[in-house]
Amino acid sequence: MTAPQATRRRLITLTTTLCSLACAALLTAQPVLAQEMPVKFQLDWRFEGPSALFLVPAAKGHFKAEKLNVTIDAGNGSGAAVTRVASGSYDMGFADLAALMEFHANNPTAPNKPVAVMMVYNNTPAAVLALKKSGIAKPADLAGKKLGAPVFDAGRKAWPIFAKANGIANVTWTGMDPSLRETMLVRGDIDAITGFSFTSLLNLEARGVKTEEIVVLPYPAHGVKLYGNAIIVGQDFLKKNPEAVKAFLRAFTKGVKDVIADPKAAIASVKERDGIINADLELRRLKLAMDASVLTPDARAEGFGEVKGPRLSLMASQVSDAFATKERVNAEAVWSGGYLPTAAERAIFPKK
Repeated sequence: MTAPQATRRRLITLTTTLCSLACAALLTAQPVLAQEMPVKFQLDWRFEGPSALFLVPAAKGHFKAEKLNVTIDAGNGSGAAVTRVASGSYDMGFADLAALMEFHANNPTAPNKPVAVMMVYNNTPAAVLALKKSGIAKPADLAGKKLGAPVFDAGRKAWPIFAKANGIANVTWTGMDPSLRETMLVRGDIDAITGFSFTSLLNLEARGVKTEEIVVLPYPAHGVKLYGNAIIVGQDFLKKNPEAVKAFLRAFTKGVKDVIADPKAAIASVKERDGIINADLELRRLKLAMDASVLTPDARAEGFGEVKGPRLSLMASQVSDAFATKERVNAEAVWSGGYLPTAAERAIFPKK
């Protein structure tokens, strides 16, 4: 073998060795680079306009960018969402803060009580709705009337707070399945209903009632400053994966900004999950929800995602009384704000 041939052979051997080492390194590193934290997320309700707040960051890859593999499922009420996160069936969820408070106070020894880590609906969407022809125009007109709502409805459960704030007495209640609530109001079976304003208003319109024929009495506008829906996390998941929770909230906040920038495009993500929705209707529902509960003066004052101690404590006391809980609600136990994105990252409000 000549000297040049020997040199070439050594170079070939060295190159092969280096390639083998590089390939081995890539194979070893690949699972780490591709590894994503699975997160099961439970919504409070069906795939409707407001669910775009969560579906958009998923569709746009914001969760993936944070190394999260998020599965989002439709729900059937805040109470169920809280229970499912508490059971460990879901890691995180979206639920009314009052429902979370009720669970805490009624299940003091539960091992995995969820906590709220980000406020989304700074003002509760709960409202009383009636038809103008009923003569109901203000809260005082509800005295002695027949009201209707499912027994688990947030507005119905918080009714004692609304009634106390407005001096209302002697109402009677009728329960029903959620799908019959607005129908019974239109038929005249009941005088008024409670429900989320942006849901019941559009449901009434879908039953042929004109917008100008509907009276809406939002709880926040009539002395009831309850917080609404928040992102909740099971304590076990939170303790084991604090960075994943922070990453989720960062990605979610980016998605909220996307929704605000282009709500019409946001509805496309909802349509992908439920192809039979009416896109125009759900766009209206989304805009109503944002105006009533997210982009509110209170939210601007407190900061998107945050709560204020005195208001939270007052709500805890009000829920304890109105819901007749086994124990008093401990406001500090239901809220943990240390996982929020920075104030700059949460600057979602359009400039005035």
